[in-house]
Amino acid sequence: MRQIGKFITIEGGEGVGKSSNIAFIAEWLRQHGKDVIVTREPGGTPLAERIRQILLDKTETTMCSDTELLLMFAARAQHIDEVIRPAIQNGQWIVCDRFTDATYAYQGGGRGVSLERIALLETWVQGNLRPDLTFLLDLPVHQGMQRASNRSAPDRFEQEQAEFFERVRACYRLRATQEPTRFRVIDAAPALQQVQAQIEQVLHAIV
Repeated sequence: MRQIGKFITIEGGEGVGKSSNIAFIAEWLRQHGKDVIVTREPGGTPLAERIRQILLDKTETTMCSDTELLLMFAARAQHIDEVIRPAIQNGQWIVCDRFTDATYAYQGGGRGVSLERIALLETWVQGNLRPDLTFLLDLPVHQGMQRASNRSAPDRFEQEQAEFFERVRACYRLRATQEPTRFRVIDAAPALQQVQAQIEQVLHAIV
């Protein structure tokens, strides 16, 4: 009988090294016999990727916070229905670049949207679906922004001020303290090899 897969999410603010560490996690799991799908939010399906383009478009200067929130969950609903639930039921392991914790952090912490409103949408769109494990790559905001400045031109979120990202980080850290059995907080400040050593310790415990 085919086993049910696992759902792993990777969270964090700007410049924390999500891309490098997601690739590391996926490859490590594959080397340990897991069938892995790497995906992202917002996005992960053709429709959700089109919504992502709208959300990240820096010319969308008049988008209100409720529109942003609803677009996030619209993309998520499609992603869950088309990719995440079928893969888990098929015994595959999902490694997802951000999920609903990012909505709490960015739209809740950053924008000031009611956390109760986010929770209602979470239940409506996801039912009982929650990640099995969440890595929070944690880094002081000034270090993350310095790293991110070396990348491509900033998108609509990356253009926000440091105070916005401080609120995002604080919300992420609060969620990690509220759900310690799901979250693993990874210090993203050291060299990449040291960060991945922390991650590998966690993976050994679940595989």
